[in-house]
Parts: sequence; structure tokens; C-alpha cells
Amino acid sequence: MTPTLLTELILMADSKLLPSLDGDPVAVETLLQDVFGIVVDEAIRKGTSASEKVCEWKEPEELKQLLDLELQSQGESQEQILERCRAVIRYSVKTGHPRFFNQLFSGLDPHALAGRIITESLNTSQYTYEIAPVFVLMEEEVLKKLRALVGWSSGDGIFCPGGSISNMYAINLARYQRYPDCKQRGLRALPPLALFTSEECHYSINKGAAFLGLGTDSVRVVKADERGKMIPEDLERQISLAEAEGAVPFLVSATSGTTVLGAFDPLDAIADVCQHHGLWLHVDAAWGGSVLLSQTHRHLLDGIQRADSVAWNPHKLLAAGLQCSALLLQDTSNLLKRCHGSQASYLFQQDKFYDVALDTGDKVVQCGRRVDCLKLWLMWKAQGGQGLEHRIDQAFALARYLVEEIKKREGFELVMEPEFVNVCFWFVPPSLRGKQASPDYSERLSQVGFLWLWVTQVRELMQLVRFCPLLPIPDMSGPGTSLLLLMGVRQLEDNTNLSFVVGVVIRSKVAPVLKERMVKEGSMMIGYQPHGSRGNFFRMVVANPTLTCADIDFLLNELERLGQDL
Repeated sequence: MTPTLLTELILMADSKLLPSLDGDPVAVETLLQDVFGIVVDEAIRKGTSASEKVCEWKEPEELKQLLDLELQSQGESQEQILERCRAVIRYSVKTGHPRFFNQLFSGLDPHALAGRIITESLNTSQYTYEIAPVFVLMEEEVLKKLRALVGWSSGDGIFCPGGSISNMYAINLARYQRYPDCKQRGLRALPPLALFTSEECHYSINKGAAFLGLGTDSVRVVKADERGKMIPEDLERQISLAEAEGAVPFLVSATSGTTVLGAFDPLDAIADVCQHHGLWLHVDAAWGGSVLLSQTHRHLLDGIQRADSVAWNPHKLLAAGLQCSALLLQDTSNLLKRCHGSQASYLFQQDKFYDVALDTGDKVVQCGRRVDCLKLWLMWKAQGGQGLEHRIDQAFALARYLVEEIKKREGFELVMEPEFVNVCFWFVPPSLRGKQASPDYSERLSQVGFLWLWVTQVRELMQLVRFCPLLPIPDMSGPGTSLLLLMGVRQLEDNTNLSFVVGVVIRSKVAPVLKERMVKEGSMMIGYQPHGSRGNFFRMVVANPTLTCADIDFLLNELERLGQDL
């Protein structure tokens, strides 16, 4: 290396590109204080205020321009960076808002948020005691508490990046326990396998089967009753059918709190079936697991202590913040580590100066793993078990308030009486009220209308041929309508040509129209979906710990206002 080149390299190493804050602690502190000020004002104060919008809707192309997403070669000033922070918050959905009912998570717990801020600031990985001593011990204590609520005095567990991954882990562990050779030999070591879950299960069961190489055909779907609960008798039938077809049953995945209807499978009866056939019982309680904190409502999960594994997401009903997902095991044989471990010598040295059993990273398929226990631990310390129990009981009480209000109001129909905090209902537009006795009422509530027209080339006269509306259509430009034109030319018998236009005026389904209106106004967000033979209905999730009866009233009043012309 020449002296000139060496000098240039030294100068480059000593220099810094503006406006970098490296090496300037005062500037770093100033920036972060400014950013925290923006977060408190925009994301927390405004983002949780009922007087503010839930979202500031923009179409994708406009939003791209507003955010100026392209990354440039030159850095920007701190003033520009702060404005970027404001814009990101301004155009994001405020999931802590009391009128955000869209997902199974909502609300903003200040203690959990404090834990998340500390977690991000420390930026460590939860794989060894060496670099995460506080969090290794804390995770085990939190998991121990969750296991005790399930009903286990011992066991194992890990925090996972989401309930879907927890469910996949359970499938992998059940397979490994029965066929440990599959860790080395893969699918060659396996006969055709079958796992069983209800038709109301979370889609991650199918994804997990595909991801693990079992294939979705290995997932045997068990019927659910009219309330969405797995039918144990059909589980028995499906197991017998799988065995008759040459497959080996190995796991049943039950659900405590289904995504749409909020149903709880009958765990004791399912556990009886699993015990009889020697099958691993996994309970996906990602949504409903937090009910275990309530002495009043924990009966919904009776029998969960008989499970081999449980998935539980405190970031949902407990509002611990995304993401906080635990996989709990009754196993005490170190199955997690035996199944997933690879003994990487640069991380998991066996001659360390402390107890290497504290290095939990080999229990998981990840290497780097974020800390997800602090937000739950800090929230629990602040609220106590009694405070969290009150949070659960309050959600049930508000769900019941909503149900009773729906029953009082014209234009609202319950899909069913809920047993959880999922309240499913239809909004009936004014044009269909009082027509419930009509044999095609349900179809008309969620279907479309058709208008057929044709035009002759000679007279250019539009003539109505057939009009059979399923919903009244005041005009083709009315709300919730769109126009589809099919054009063509047909030769008639007298060899003259007839040009024609067939127009189909489509009246959008009620729920999607209302969803579009509320989102574009920013007044609230609530999810909808079809379900089996049922047309689109709203699923109200009562989970935000700051919800009040006034917010429930607003929901119903706003739907009436938005749908008054339908």
C-alpha cells in the first residue's frame, strides 16, 4: 500500500458524512427527544383520542408521493427527518384508537409500550444468558406464570414471532416426538401422517403442514357445530377414516377462541379422544388464552390442562403490544432443544463460566430472537393479576352491552349469541327492513342487482329488456354501484347488423360499502367477512382496554349514518 493511499484511508476513517450523528451524543439526545415528543403527541395523544381520526386514508399512488419513499444517495437534514416521522404516523392506522375494532389486537397499554421502548433501545438477542441475562431469567418467569394459569406445575416454553409460528412449532414437536429420526432423515423417515383440526381453525395449521413438508392433504378437517365448535364424534370418525386410508394420526389441534365466531372447542372431550388414540393435543389459544386470567370466564377453556402444548398471544386480548406470543409445553424432557437444537459452537459453548442451561437459543429455529417478554412482564407488574383479570371481565361486559344494544335497534341482526368478545352481526339497510320473512331475505342482504340494456344501431334507442333487482338501485351513479358494459355486434336473419350493449349495474354488498365509507372518513374500522353459507357480516372485536359504552354506541350510530341511503 502506498503512503498516499494509506493517508487517504486514514482520513476517510476519521471523517463522517453529514448529517450523521455518530460521535455527537448531544445531537443524538436532541433528535431522540424530538422524536419521542412527536410519538407522544401524534401516536399516543392523538392516536388514542376519540376526537381524532382512526386513519387518514390515501390511495396507494398518492401515499407514495406524500411519503417520498425513494431512498437517495445523500442524507437529509434533521428537520426533514422529523417531518418524515410525523408523516409516517399521520398516514398510519392508529390501532390504539378506541374506534379501531378491526383486528384481534387493539389498544395501547402504557406500561407495555414502555417495555417495548426499552427492548428496542437495548437491541439485544434472546439466545444466550451472556448477552441477555435479564431477559433470559425474565422470560422463564413469565412462561412459568402462563403455564401455571394453564394448570401445569412444570414444563417448558418459548416466545415465538407470532401465533402462527407457535402452531407450526407444535406440529413439528409432535412429529419429532413420534419420529425423532425425521430430524436427520427428513420425510424419508416418515409414513403418511395425518393431523386433525376443525373447519374453524386458524389458517396457520394448513400453512404449517405445507411448510413442514407434510402437505395440506395431511390436514384432516373435522366438522364444527353451528356455533363453530369442533364436534368430537366427527373427530373420532376422521381418525378412523385416516387410519383406514393408511395414514398415521399424530396430532389434534383444537382452538380456544376461533378467529371469526370466537368459539371454544370442547377440550375435555377432545382430550379424551386424544388420550384414547395416543395423539398429541395442541390448543391454539392465541386469541382466547387470556380468558384464563378470569375466574368468571376461564371455564370456557376447561380441559386445557390436558393439552401437550398451548399457543397463547398476550398481544391480543391483554393488549401487550405486537408481538407477544408464547408457546407453552407440558414436556419436561427438553423436547424443544432436542427437536430444534444444532449446537452451534460459536454461540453455545459448553465450557462457559456460567450454567449453559440458561442459553435458550437452541430451543428455537431462529438464531437472532427479539425480546418479547419485557412488555408483558412490565404490564403485569403494573396491573397485577387482578388488574388484568378486570380487563378481561370488562371486555366481556362491553361485549354483552353491544349485544343488548343490537337487539334493541332496528336494522341490526346478530349472527348468533356470542360466548366470547367476538360480536358478529349484520347491518340491514333501510331498503330491506321489515322484509325478514321473505324467503330470499338472506340472499338479498348480501347479493347484487342486475340491469340488462340493449341499444340498436339504427334507432340508437336504449330499451329496458329486463330489470330484476335484488337491492333497490336508485341510479347507476348511486353509492355502492358500478357499471359493467359488454359490447358486441350480432348479424340478424335479414343480414342487418345489430349493435348492442349489455349493462350490468352491480350493487355492492352492504358490508364492503360501509367499510369503504368508514375508512375513507377515518371515523372507525371494523372487519367483515362471509362465513360458510352466511353472507358478509361485521365482526366486532371488543378488546381495547379503554373502550367505553359510548364507543359502542358510536359504532352503531355510525353504521346507521353511513348506511342510511342503502
